[in-house]
Amino acid sequence: MEFYHTYNRGVEKRKIFLDNLDYLRGAHDLYEFNNINSVVNLDRRFEGFTKSLKSPEGAEKEMREILVSMGAWCFMPNHYHFFSSPIKDGSLALFHRKIGVGLANFFNTKYERSGALFQGRYKKVLVENDTQALQLICYIHSNPLDLWKHKWKEKGLTDPEIKTALKFLENYRWSGHMDWWGIKNFPSIIDYEFMHRFFEDPKEYKDFFINWLKYYEKNTHDIKKMFIE
Repeated sequence: MEFYHTYNRGVEKRKIFLDNLDYLRGAHDLYEFNNINSVVNLDRRFEGFTKSLKSPEGAEKEMREILVSMGAWCFMPNHYHFFSSPIKDGSLALFHRKIGVGLANFFNTKYERSGALFQGRYKKVLVENDTQALQLICYIHSNPLDLWKHKWKEKGLTDPEIKTALKFLENYRWSGHMDWWGIKNFPSIIDYEFMHRFFEDPKEYKDFFINWLKYYEKNTHDIKKMFIE
């Protein structure tokens, strides 16, 4: 089994999510397109998704053949990060192709534009060991803090700032952090076996993540090649 950090951003660094509905559609598509089969009645299923805000209606009853085991994910205004493991040869590329086309079609229809939405093909880096994996999980989940405090990575965080940062992340819905933290957000997206490979329970993740924030520069110094930007 191989694990990858994958990333893509908007063409010319443009925003690919302009409002909460765009983010919500992205979360919906992460679930729907993680399936080797084609999605039927996509827009109707999205309407059901917006009512529960957790998973498509009847998702738990469906027989699905997933493409990737999704561990960590995050949507930012102009890019996304995923940490996942492909189920079979070629499934990682198929998953990203389906996601890219689906998001572009939705965005272009909604905003009456045409053309590519993303800056070329997605980028990927092989995660070589559990140390890198743990760092990557925290890195992806901490990405939204750039929206809260500019250049926090360069300056570091004080203990009071860490408490504020954690509150911010508990209310940022567009990543897997809340589900790892023990707050159900979009649980249908996450493969919980993937999660338990690295942490026994949310408390263990919380302790690790808080410590990781406290010593961010030290923790990330040797594995910066994992952090595609």
